[in-house]
Amino acid sequence: MKWLEAIEFRISGTDYKLLESHFEQLLNEVNKEKEQKLILYRQLDLDTDISIHILHNSIKVKNSGSDLGIRIVSALKEFGLVNHNVWVEMDIK
Repeated sequence: MKWLEAIEFRISGTDYKLLESHFEQLLNEVNKEKEQKLILYRQLDLDTDISIHILHNSIKVKNSGSDLGIRIVSALKEFGLVNHNVWVEMDIK
């Protein structure tokens, strides 16, 4: 089953450049695995708004999100506002 975790993050009081290297390291680590892929987005006009998408291809879906998603949310809370949602791909034929 394909599912997505969307973590929306608004940085407050911290320059994005300070977090950029952490995001790069996280991307490299996660994208080595085959069960999930991490993609980062930045709002076009506002560098302080980041959207992190974790794409999963696994049988089990957790309402609260994956362990990785929960760890990312926990780590980001000290830097700003965080919103975390789980989405399941619709199978329409």
